[in-house]
Amino acid sequence: MSENTTPSENASTPVLPAKPKRTRTPLIAGGLVLVAALAAGGWALAGGDDDSDVIKIGTTEASQPYWDVLVDKAAEEGIALEIVNFSEYTLPNPALAEGEIDLNSFQHLLYLADHNVNTGDDLQPIGSTMIVPLPLYSLQHDSVDQFSAGDQVAIPNDSTNQARALFVLESAGLITFKGEPTTPTPEDVDEDASTVVVRPVEASQTAGLIHDADVAGVITNNNFAKDAGFDLEDYVYADDPESQGAQPYINIFAARPGDLDNETYLKIVELYHDPEVLQSVVDSFGGTAVIVEGYDTERLQEVLGETEANLQASN
Repeated sequence: MSENTTPSENASTPVLPAKPKRTRTPLIAGGLVLVAALAAGGWALAGGDDDSDVIKIGTTEASQPYWDVLVDKAAEEGIALEIVNFSEYTLPNPALAEGEIDLNSFQHLLYLADHNVNTGDDLQPIGSTMIVPLPLYSLQHDSVDQFSAGDQVAIPNDSTNQARALFVLESAGLITFKGEPTTPTPEDVDEDASTVVVRPVEASQTAGLIHDADVAGVITNNNFAKDAGFDLEDYVYADDPESQGAQPYINIFAARPGDLDNETYLKIVELYHDPEVLQSVVDSFGGTAVIVEGYDTERLQEVLGETEANLQASN
């Protein structure tokens, strides 16, 4: 596939343009994951038959309809896919590093960089998928101009989404940093020069706090917003997915470093960018997903390397 080919002429599919050691404990066991063997068009539990030619893709959202579409597209090309669903975000990368799956697709580049820096792994992006804006929602205000001094905004406290949420608030003009941090934390916020007060909480709790009278706004991920019944397009502010600063939040297919030239894996990435698959991706994310085109493997690796360097410098 040409990495600069647009996925569809359908205007409803937004596209992001191109921009200039561990114990070997099996993770696919003991009920930690549910395996969806879809190559034959149905559901089955893994095991029993010889599956040496089956490509296993790990994800945390195997129930999303676009996986069915991708599996069918791959089957037409003679590629058997098995979608392996992990119940926790911490599991797909170790499973990939240990060779229990062949690819994974659940994370953005910053999450992968954080994993590599903290574990010593060298997992690499093999293709781009999408980027989902990180929005600020509020029941009290309709625009950022309505926020008052001292208003609380809840943000996720995990190491990857927290920095992004802080950048969202800075971009909205609601906070000011002390200096120019590459991976900001709440300690980098100049409270005297900022409008809102940041309240870091567990990511899964952010959406529910929108009903708290003491919280003027929440920054929450798409999946938590959707589960909480939010209108995903009814946000006060969101980061620009086409900005240079959004690059670390590009979602990707990840592979082991020795598999970056694997023709079958690259074909799977190409099939993901089939217009029918992409439309299903956008629909699955309530129209908020922006498809990322124009980033070949080399460029994605560059962004990953830059992101890893920034994380190491901030530690």
